[in-house]
Amino acid sequence: MLAAALGDGRLTPEEHSERVTAALSARTLGELAALTADLAPAAQQPVRLDDGKVIAAVLRTEERHGRWVVPPVVTCSAVCGEAVLDLREAVLQDRHVVLNVYAFFGRVRLIVPSGVEVVMNGTGVIGRQRGATVRWVPSSAEVPVVEVRGLVIMSEVLVRTPRPRRWLPRWRRTSLS
Repeated sequence: MLAAALGDGRLTPEEHSERVTAALSARTLGELAALTADLAPAAQQPVRLDDGKVIAAVLRTEERHGRWVVPPVVTCSAVCGEAVLDLREAVLQDRHVVLNVYAFFGRVRLIVPSGVEVVMNGTGVIGRQRGATVRWVPSSAEVPVVEVRGLVIMSEVLVRTPRPRRWLPRWRRTSLS
């Protein structure tokens, strides 16, 4: 992005040199995001930082997808709406992410890549929580874990791990075996 801005004339060669030096010495994703903040709108940034803002789906659908940075604690509210959190391309800041969910007549859909464990520790009242991969938080720090906590009232929390599509229908696969 810095090279494109230099080519477009949005940065002078001196500014480009300073920003490249700062990018190479950056220690956090926040430092990198600050270097390109004035070069493109938020939706086109290479790394999107939410800074721990609440994801609120009130009477609408709210989505987080693509390459975004997931803080160690995320709060998500769905009131008569749907929140979709897609972690397939996301960058987890910590191996143990806590997702605080507060849903009232809403739905929270969590899409995780294979290799990420999901634990459901929330309280449900006339609601459901489906798709957990393990019952307890694993003691091993090698496996990324998303722990879902919070309160679900007349709502649902759904977790899904996409599987690759097969090119043959199921009935053809069994007949070829």
